[in-house]
Amino acid sequence: MGHKKILVVDDEKDIVELISYNLEREGFTVLRAFDGRRALESIRQNKPDLVVLDLMMPELSGTEVCRSLRAIPETAGLPIIMLTAKSDPLDRILGLEIGADDYITKPFHVRELVARIRAVLRRSEQRRHNDLPERLDFKGLHIDVSAHRVTLEGRPIELSSREFKLLRFFVGHPGRVYSRAQLLDHVWGDEAFVEPRTVDVHISRLRAVIEQNPANPRYILTVRGIGYKFADADG
Repeated sequence: MGHKKILVVDDEKDIVELISYNLEREGFTVLRAFDGRRALESIRQNKPDLVVLDLMMPELSGTEVCRSLRAIPETAGLPIIMLTAKSDPLDRILGLEIGADDYITKPFHVRELVARIRAVLRRSEQRRHNDLPERLDFKGLHIDVSAHRVTLEGRPIELSSREFKLLRFFVGHPGRVYSRAQLLDHVWGDEAFVEPRTVDVHISRLRAVIEQNPANPRYILTVRGIGYKFADADG
């Protein structure tokens, strides 16, 4: 799940730096803002994947920022984790009612915050994954999700449930590069004890049945040093 952009918003610079340092160690790209107005500007300019948002801030409060984001179609689905010193259950309820995806109180354990961020990002990706159309077509590949059927140039292809899920994910995101860890997050989810090598094994199986020449694949491409991608739609 690395390479995701996280915006950390808090008027306490020490907290911003503490969170940023730990997120960067986990492979995230971190953006920083110290008040609500700058947060909104950064979101418009940088389009982060998730926002860690303090509730009590100058200029605009976290509540006002959250409401503003939820009122705009482009940011209505942006994942938000509220971060606040207030532990009153009513504050938590308010944060969730105005659209926050999660809520954590200060003082907090950084590892818990990182775990919450990963969980919210997984849920967000799963929602997008579930929003993929029921029928997908790509260069002779046809996927009928509801019927759990794949054909290649009209010929039926037999896939396991996991191979089907992996192929559906790839076809739904052509041209985008995913690391093994990201594919595990998107396709395997929270399953325990799954090794990154598992991704390579499943991709080899997919190539064996959908590629004319698995050694020189047309669909599932290796991006050296990073991971895999499905061929670009216009490639």
